[in-house]
Amino acid sequence: MTAMLDKRMSAAEIVGRLEDGMTIGIGGWGPRRKPMALVREILRSGLKDLTIVSYGGADVGMLCAAGRVRKLVFAFVSLDAIPLEAWFRKAREAGAIEVMELDEGMLQWGLKAAALRLPFLPTRVGLGTDVVPLAGLRTVKSPYADGEVLVAMPALRLDAALLHVNRCDWRGNVQLLGPDLYYDEWFARAADVTYVSTEVLVDRMETHFPADAATNLFERSFVKGVTHLPGGAHPSSLPPLHGPDMAWFKAYSDAAKDPGDWAGVAERFVGKSEADYMAGIGGLEAVAATPLAIY
Repeated sequence: MTAMLDKRMSAAEIVGRLEDGMTIGIGGWGPRRKPMALVREILRSGLKDLTIVSYGGADVGMLCAAGRVRKLVFAFVSLDAIPLEAWFRKAREAGAIEVMELDEGMLQWGLKAAALRLPFLPTRVGLGTDVVPLAGLRTVKSPYADGEVLVAMPALRLDAALLHVNRCDWRGNVQLLGPDLYYDEWFARAADVTYVSTEVLVDRMETHFPADAATNLFERSFVKGVTHLPGGAHPSSLPPLHGPDMAWFKAYSDAAKDPGDWAGVAERFVGKSEADYMAGIGGLEAVAATPLAIY
């Protein structure tokens, strides 16, 4: 029974369960708490033709730059202090990816519809804007006396979701810390399976961190695999441990112009292995020393 509950995997084993053409949701928000180590593992693999659903940051930019994305469903792709992610911009301007651009709330609504196993959820968001026709959305009329016309936001059903969390146990119980939890729980609930990388991995969460039980936002039944990857959010932030590495983001963004060729800089920003990547940025000590951002 213990073996059946043990969901520990390596990052390579997690990525090995993903397939070409899948729809993959990536949690976090712009440059904040992204599962970047898992994204780097995808970049070291041969996965391609992916549909990515994300409040995008460097996760989206890197996957687009490497030619792994067929379609992107997004509300923004930003590094906050660097408003528009440079490698995403190159792919978008070149017409290299199919896009479905949404309002932030519409994307959340699509994840919620998928979580509820509904085909869509009605919303007023987007009415009277070009978001609706450009995204190929449809409207529905209320069957009640009001007869109101609403946007029918389709469910964003995910084959898999990738998250990075502060703590997890080997059964898949997570704890998400920090002042903003983004929409990670809805990515988990909208997906057929969820894979989690974590800073801290323990045997039983209730034994080690009982005071933080309220930070477990979704049931472990949604989690298929767990991998222990301290520093796995870098260069994005992971409050309360560390902030975003803006020096890394600036160098990464500048590289989109000079040399402008992903193949020429991929090893620098991805590494041949995760150990190689971490060594290149100064290790966990350097990650921990990155100051928290003030928003």
